[in-house]
Amino acid sequence: MDACELLLSCKRGDLPRVRYLVEERDVDINLRDTRDGSPLYCACLCGHEELVQYLLAHGAKCEANTFNGERCIYSSLSVSIQRRLRDYKAIATRAVQRESFDSFLHMILEQGQYSDVKFMVHDQIFPAHRCVLVVRSEYFAAMLETKWKGKNLITLKHPLINPAAFAALLKYIYTGCMDINISFIEDCRMLAKQCRMKDLMDEIQHKCKQLYEYVSDKPGVCVKVLTLGPHKDQLQDDMMQLSLGALPAELRVGYGQFPFEPFTTDVHGTYPDIVFRVDGYSFLCHKAFFCGRSDYFKALLEDHFSEGEMLTSQPGVLVLTLHDLSYQDFISLLYYIYGDVTELFPDHTLDMLYVADMYLLPGLKRLCGTTLAETICEDNVLQTWETARLFSLPRLEERCTEMMARSIEKLVGRAEFAEMIQEDSRCAADRLKTDSIPLVDDIRYHITNNGQTFSATEVHRRLQALEQLLVSLGLH
Repeated sequence: MDACELLLSCKRGDLPRVRYLVEERDVDINLRDTRDGSPLYCACLCGHEELVQYLLAHGAKCEANTFNGERCIYSSLSVSIQRRLRDYKAIATRAVQRESFDSFLHMILEQGQYSDVKFMVHDQIFPAHRCVLVVRSEYFAAMLETKWKGKNLITLKHPLINPAAFAALLKYIYTGCMDINISFIEDCRMLAKQCRMKDLMDEIQHKCKQLYEYVSDKPGVCVKVLTLGPHKDQLQDDMMQLSLGALPAELRVGYGQFPFEPFTTDVHGTYPDIVFRVDGYSFLCHKAFFCGRSDYFKALLEDHFSEGEMLTSQPGVLVLTLHDLSYQDFISLLYYIYGDVTELFPDHTLDMLYVADMYLLPGLKRLCGTTLAETICEDNVLQTWETARLFSLPRLEERCTEMMARSIEKLVGRAEFAEMIQEDSRCAADRLKTDSIPLVDDIRYHITNNGQTFSATEVHRRLQALEQLLVSLGLH
């Protein structure tokens, strides 16, 4: 529903709603509809220049000489939008969230951190991770267990294997995306066929047909790069197999059945290189994921690189015991690290928020904040606001102050609300040497800017209730 609403809001030019969906709801700014239309394409087509500028600044893709970029430029309603698109220096998608899942997958591919296998293609070296290859490709899984078994360097000598096409294939395996020069498309198609990746072959064929139909009647349009993907849902499902494979055998019944498909691959076939022991259970995991997603685990493993217990069945695999969390919490953390999603229930979310904060997982913190925001009510809004402040969750804090604005006439009679305002006043005075109280300012803002919800009389009554409380506290 959010995806449809974002596309519709871009067609209407509703910038406030787009900003809310992108910044508050975390809707993918580069999503596609069934006709391959993106939010940026809709905004360009309908001539909303201010909205186009916002989307570009927040990571909308519009690279020159790509199908998506040329399509946006060609379809723009005004010359000024076309000029803005041509002049704009593209930034990486979701650049403001460097810990995001897609950025992480790009990073471990490009930097090769904790890689355990390398491919040599015509003197070019490509580091990779067996665990990713086996869950993303049945061909690679079979070859790593047979012809390539035990090899750390795999040399691919076939003269028809193009290094650029192999690099594009690896990118598709890791990220669900592919950007390939038009001149290498046939090389990619042949490589996909060799690796028995039918979905990739079909998508290459579909995109080539789409591209040909688009440029055939548009003189001057030059497309040099073909872009495939993203396929985030399939990518997450595949990566989630690693989290299910990490579960101890005795915990696998009941886990992995909902919301994910049961794990079907041999656990030892995922090539674990680190074991975490929690509550006596051993979880077979992968350094690339834990260190790449969490600075806490990166520092922990660097400190224990040459010390600690080794796994008896697999010498060289370090075993580390984690304290201060239950195995149930670790399973939820496991799902998030591998698949960027996890199950959160109201009575469990606060515990996971502490876990996310302790293990330096800001994305999981935001996920907890989103879950808590759905439970805000008049009875718990004060405690939830304090939680938002404690864990630095500005979106949750804003949702709380919005609820406070609606319920202010009841809240002014609660002693804990008065204490919160007094404490915020003291903190603000210490920091800013000003009489401004952030909590009060936020509540006032939501009261006065809720014109569609409150009548003028209701706005006045709510502001008066707040002012009377401030007077009684000597803060007017």
